[in-house]
Amino acid sequence: MDRLEQLRQKLEDARLGGGERRVERQHASGKLTARERIELLVDPGSFDETDALVVHRCRAFDMERQRIPGDGVVTGFGRIDGRPIAVFAQDFTVFGGSLSETYAQKICKIMDQAVKVGCPVIGLNDSGGARIQEGAASLAGYADIFLRNTLTSGVVPQISAIMGPCAGGAVYSAAITDFKIMVKNTSYMFITGPDVIRTVTHQEVTKQELGGALTHASKSGVAHFAAEDDAHALSLTRRLLSYLPQNNHDDPPRQDTGDRPDRREETLNGIVPDNPNKPYDIKQVITRIVDRGEFLDVHEHYARNLVVGFARLDGRSIGVVANQPAFLAGVLDIDASRKGARFVRFCDAFNIPLLVFEDVPGFLPGVEQEHGGIIVHGAKLLYAFAEATVPKMTVITRKAYGGAYCVMASKHIRTDINLAWPTAEIAVMGADGAVEILYKKELAAAEDPARLKQQIVTEYREKFANPFVAAERGYVDAVIEPADTRRRLITALRMLETKVDTMPSKKHGNIPL
Repeated sequence: MDRLEQLRQKLEDARLGGGERRVERQHASGKLTARERIELLVDPGSFDETDALVVHRCRAFDMERQRIPGDGVVTGFGRIDGRPIAVFAQDFTVFGGSLSETYAQKICKIMDQAVKVGCPVIGLNDSGGARIQEGAASLAGYADIFLRNTLTSGVVPQISAIMGPCAGGAVYSAAITDFKIMVKNTSYMFITGPDVIRTVTHQEVTKQELGGALTHASKSGVAHFAAEDDAHALSLTRRLLSYLPQNNHDDPPRQDTGDRPDRREETLNGIVPDNPNKPYDIKQVITRIVDRGEFLDVHEHYARNLVVGFARLDGRSIGVVANQPAFLAGVLDIDASRKGARFVRFCDAFNIPLLVFEDVPGFLPGVEQEHGGIIVHGAKLLYAFAEATVPKMTVITRKAYGGAYCVMASKHIRTDINLAWPTAEIAVMGADGAVEILYKKELAAAEDPARLKQQIVTEYREKFANPFVAAERGYVDAVIEPADTRRRLITALRMLETKVDTMPSKKHGNIPL
């Protein structure tokens, strides 16, 4: 057999992975193969594979006779919407996708190259974990990957699509990456599985209950998205990337969305209820302001009292952070603070301007929250906003009470443009609570306390809990008609395109983790 024929045979062996029977099993379990996933992810014909002929070096346990080209992971470079990306896809048909020394080296190699050229790294995870036959060499391989995840963080975007098992030490690589997309029913993530938990704690739990997509998307917050199937996960990955820059030196991509910058949205003038305790959906505010009403909701099912996600204004990518009055009245709690802080820091690392919609009654009170560390967790969100140097814009739609007002990108923590709607209430606390404290004696002595309280509450709102007091002091730059919000924000964003903010010289800050 000549060399050309040898090459063709080896490449064919690599393409088949673990063989046709294992490919059939993969399909039967509702999963695509590693190569099928890459083909769906990248632009047609754009994938160039690297290290397709690499094999493992293990000679123990009869492994020398099982040497499959590629060794269980497909690596290479492709394009998404014409932009280069680095990708690795774990192949469950080869040794259950288990990681070996050479397997890890393949992943490290393309991550190093991605940093050099400045392109995102996408990992398609479907692995049984460390290859037991290789012992310490396999564990060392994981550590090599973890180091690169850490050094790459904030340099190029890192996205993990969990499309099968991801357990034990393997989860830490995905945990460090910027976004995690899990597939319902076929993927799971956990440190220790149900068998170990049953032995140690005597608790009965299934893999999906313990670490499935819905669990991590709604309870732990580990997953940012829960996809219906492999194809949906890959489509989400492509859509997510459309909002992100290639690296920390680039600006996010701009698109001609065809949405007029001066478009007015008259429905916003009446969207905030007259009753300050009545909820409304902040997502309706967001979608009526951003280009074409398109909003990519990140962490949709976790900490629903805070909304974060990506949209476009004037064709430019922006990160949106918004209190959600329709859930827990938009209050800030531990989970919401963590969710918001992580998102804000990502946007700041990758030059994505921040738009904040504020309607917050305060931090969630309670023994559980205090004992859970709401002080430290709330400080994370404060720290993230204060540290961010990207363009920052805040719109106060209704409540802006107490310390939560300060935290939600107030003027006092270097926010560039602060706008308020006429419905805004900026105060230490709500009118009802303030009146009960300030006029406690008068109310106790009144013949009709309820009527007197209502009268004083009305006066309090007119004199103190309104945006004009803050505007007089310059704490908000303008009180605007809600229908005009889109135009005002786009004008501000254009002005802020050349913004330069500085930080004191230091190695790095010490965010309250």
